[in-house]
Amino acid sequence: MAFNNTILQPLDYFTSLVQEEDIPLFEAALSIAQDDDPSMDLNHCLLEIDKLVVRLRRRLPADIAQIPKLRLLNNFFYQELGFAGNLNDYYSPDNSYLNKVLASRRGIPISLAIIYMELASHIGLRVKGISFPGHFLMKLSVKSGDIILDPFNGASLSREDLEERLEPYFAKSRNSNEPSLVSYLAEATPRTILARMLRNLKALFTEHPHWRQLLNVQQRLVILLPNELSERRDRGLAFANLDCPQAALNDIEVYLTEHPNAPDAPSLRQRLPLLREAIGKLN
Repeated sequence: MAFNNTILQPLDYFTSLVQEEDIPLFEAALSIAQDDDPSMDLNHCLLEIDKLVVRLRRRLPADIAQIPKLRLLNNFFYQELGFAGNLNDYYSPDNSYLNKVLASRRGIPISLAIIYMELASHIGLRVKGISFPGHFLMKLSVKSGDIILDPFNGASLSREDLEERLEPYFAKSRNSNEPSLVSYLAEATPRTILARMLRNLKALFTEHPHWRQLLNVQQRLVILLPNELSERRDRGLAFANLDCPQAALNDIEVYLTEHPNAPDAPSLRQRLPLLREAIGKLN
């Protein structure tokens, strides 16, 4: 299956962003929305952020300290601009497309966090993401310690709040081998954040199979995580379901070469003759 330039260009752009040593998180995350709308004007969205930064900076006293600055950002983001969690349609893919989150002011924790962190970075607040189980979080490190924030509403979370949120992911009786709370609060890299965002979309498009959309996501995951061959395998399966047998065969064979004893290797090998037969019919 040949891809035309309207599909290649967004992938080339994404590739250029994620190959940088310091990935520009907001811009890379915004570019994911090109899968939903290839004609999307990225510059318009970037300009919108710049306008919000100008509005925000006008509210900042010259000598404001970190914690008052955080409170001011919270008020601007959640009260004045009205950003919030999309509780009425939480599982909509639109919640992962930053252009739509900017327009609707509704999103999921990770998309809200990316916009919040971008604004914070422009006013000297080093707010970072936390890839917490189940619900993406943010943190700001100050002299007195780390302030952990819920991107849904900007609320500061206590240790008790965090431990309660972790409970569903622990066995009923915790043991010494289970990670400590601190290990779950490590700063997430831009690559990790982008991978989580894409895998959220992957889960949505897999649950109710939308193979074209899933292939778009897999293309980006393969670019972002070139050493994770399970993503190459899953791209191959998406190609297979879109009647692109040569591309499917290439990906699945790469996976099997590197993981010949993987649990799914036997079932994947059973697909190879069918893919080769389909290729023969196309030639």
